[in-house]
Amino acid sequence: MEKEQGSLAIDSENIFPIIKKWLYSDHDIFIRELVSNGCDAITKLKKLDMMSEVSLPDDYKQKIEVFVNAEEKTIRFVDNGLGMTADEVKEYINQIAFSGATDFLEKYKDKSSEDQIIGHFGLGFYSAFMVADMVEINTKSYKEDAPAVHWESECGTEFEMGDGSRDEVGTEIILHLNEDSYEFSNEYRVREVLQKYCSFMPVEIFLTNENAEPQYETIPSDEVTEEDTVIEEIVEEPKKEDKDGEDQAEEKEPVKKTKILKRPVSLSDTAPLWTKHPNECSEEDYKTFFRKVFQDYKEPLFWIHLNMDYPFNLKGILYFPKVNLEYENAEGVIKLYNNQVFIADNIKEVIPEFLLLLKGVIDCPDLPLNVSRSALQNDGFVTKISDYITKKVADKLSGMCKTDRENYEKYWDDISPFIKYGCLKDQKFQEKMKDFILFKDLDDKYMTMKEYLDTVEKPEPEAEVVESGEESKEDEPQEPPKTTIYYVTDVQQQSQYINLFREQEMNAFVLTHSIDQPFISSLEAGDDNVRFQRIDAEVTDDFKEEASEDELKEQTDVLSELFKKALGKENLEVKVEKLKNEKISSMITVSEETRRMQDMMKMYAVNGMGPMGDFGGETLVLNANNTLVQYLVANKEGENAELFCKQLYDLAMISNKPLAPEAMTEFIERSNEIMELLSGK
Repeated sequence: MEKEQGSLAIDSENIFPIIKKWLYSDHDIFIRELVSNGCDAITKLKKLDMMSEVSLPDDYKQKIEVFVNAEEKTIRFVDNGLGMTADEVKEYINQIAFSGATDFLEKYKDKSSEDQIIGHFGLGFYSAFMVADMVEINTKSYKEDAPAVHWESECGTEFEMGDGSRDEVGTEIILHLNEDSYEFSNEYRVREVLQKYCSFMPVEIFLTNENAEPQYETIPSDEVTEEDTVIEEIVEEPKKEDKDGEDQAEEKEPVKKTKILKRPVSLSDTAPLWTKHPNECSEEDYKTFFRKVFQDYKEPLFWIHLNMDYPFNLKGILYFPKVNLEYENAEGVIKLYNNQVFIADNIKEVIPEFLLLLKGVIDCPDLPLNVSRSALQNDGFVTKISDYITKKVADKLSGMCKTDRENYEKYWDDISPFIKYGCLKDQKFQEKMKDFILFKDLDDKYMTMKEYLDTVEKPEPEAEVVESGEESKEDEPQEPPKTTIYYVTDVQQQSQYINLFREQEMNAFVLTHSIDQPFISSLEAGDDNVRFQRIDAEVTDDFKEEASEDELKEQTDVLSELFKKALGKENLEVKVEKLKNEKISSMITVSEETRRMQDMMKMYAVNGMGPMGDFGGETLVLNANNTLVQYLVANKEGENAELFCKQLYDLAMISNKPLAPEAMTEFIERSNEIMELLSGK
């Protein structure tokens, strides 16, 4: 073939700034692209062999070799795939695949987002010019009688092509690195990139440092293969051993060993765990893979193996680690692969947002990637993939709840923030999981909301009073009364209220995570028949004795005036009740609506809207059956009345929320003063 020279069928002044600046934002991507091209060439050759269009030798071993040379500032990629003819080089290299370069540039010259570029232009090879001043190709096609081809180009502007000297089928690409990219002639830097992008490619990948001193190993001679480079044969004579106190030579054969160049080790696991059927994988396999990929030596709770062939090809493994941090700070990693080629971490178009709290791998060869593979086309197909992953996770969790309830309960505290976050973020996930959300009660027992509601008495509708002359409204639909579900947010802080519940054999849910508040609001919005109320929101009739309203009003008036004066709180609401438990002197209640409003205002303050002031809204409940309260009613003018008022108020507040530092200091000093009074000193 005569040497051919010419200009590449692209406007290099326009196209290469695009490639260098934003098509491939990470320069190390070129390694992934060139290795992937080699992998594709090998895959195509294997398919031709299966179709009997080519006959591969019995000892054919597919591989990609990467050679770095720090002295020459080069990096070489060599594959034994199907190679290229001269015509194919013209078609695939001299033109940008099958696209018209003019059309390409016209369409994309003004685009600033790489999401606009679609993956039909075969630009992977051209990523080499991000790091190289000159690129060479030596290739030989599998087609009989097709001569080898040598191609080279400096800076991607002009090329020269002619006969090559390569005598093996396959392709070698040599990059003469530019001054800014010498790092890619360093063995350790390239190893790092290969491990990042190519650890699970379906072809073995070997890295060689051409400047390194040779390394050797010694193996039994009968284990030497044709691929080994033999350095020397070694014969080890048997040692004489002392036997029965006499020097005797054991009758042993000499040991034959062979010194060889150290065998290269592939950087690629060609059959990663996710490519296998779940029945082929043991529990230890899953744990070992988790440790290897995520460098996490804390065992995952459990995992989901995704394995789907229709309507799209998708495989993967999702691990459920312990979610013991606040959900906003939990750091999960979902690695996305395309045909075992690493694409990126945590691509939200494919992976539902709530799943980003997990760790795992997902491989989908059907992903509609853009040309740089670092972003996706945002189409309905991607949405279907995301929906499928959501469905599989929900199916796994709901199935575990149905068939393996014991383990489901064991894992619940760790996975509940993740599941609740998923319900808030994904309506479809919430619909599938709503009947399998567990709640822990005061006795540390787990139950679904339905199971809980089956144990409580439903409120009866209130009889409607019809005024004289009004028509009955029986025909109008009546809203059913809501069932109140009580809950606790801090078992220690709210222990006084919990004791009241236990005394009356009442139950409540324990909801201590920060996500629980928005979650129960979401449940209320989706179910008109229930409402959630914290156990300190009010003193219900279950905790009270029957009492004269006039008597309670009289005591309320007396104590309200006394406490407002002693505390200096004119807006304080005081209520006197006859509680069944005489030991309780005082309590603070804040209505559910008020407290939720307070929480929301605090959140706004945290988010930069400034301090919201003293929210107030609490009611001081005094127990008419308690001795101290009775003392204050009888001795409202006593010298210690103010002291006791302040102490009862702080005792009530302590059971509701932590005291401010100044208030706690005063409470401790006052407690010491009261003990001194009791001691008579």
